Amino acid sequence: MRSPRIWMVSLPVLLLVLAASMATAQDHAYVGTKNCKKCHLKEWKSWAETKMALSFDNLKPGERAEAKTAAGLDPNKDYTTDPECVRCHVTGYGKEGGFVDIETTPDLVGTGCEMCHGAGGTYTQPEHMSLKNKEYKRSEVVAAGMVEKVSEVQCAVCHNTDSPFVGDDYVFDFEARKDEGTHEKYPLKYNHD
Repeated sequence: MRSPRIWMVSLPVLLLVLAASMATAQDHAYVGTKNCKKCHLKEWKSWAETKMALSFDNLKPGERAEAKTAAGLDPNKDYTTDPECVRCHVTGYGKEGGFVDIETTPDLVGTGCEMCHGAGGTYTQPEHMSLKNKEYKRSEVVAAGMVEKVSEVQCAVCHNTDSPFVGDDYVFDFEARKDEGTHEKYPLKYNHD
């Protein structure tokens, strides 16, 4: 029989670990571009016209028919529920609070802000980046989960040879394309240093 003292020490530790893992999953949930738009309207407007914002539309029947045919895909097929395609044309597919389907999570359609900047469930809270805290500290928001510097690794999750639209010799040129298709960069109104 185990000592009651071990249970007294182990049970609270176990409960803390469980609580932390549940909070982390919930905190890092995706919130959608409408949430980002509240403070970053100019960036949102420029992003809304990009290929990334409109990427989900490419999965619909008849869209990009010529490119689909050249890639060996059926241009009349609806790919909007195909997990292999959807994962790169929506925000947070397969992750906590991420895209589920068009009916359940319509605000996560397209390759949104959080695909580059991380799930906003933590860093868009009132004590961090919010309309209530306009002079947040960048370091605190980054510590809370915001990705400040987008890297090639993030882009390469989708921009790789798994795509039927590129050949086996495809190499994603991050430096050449890091600003293409994302959004205009505007100076922030408040100091965040």
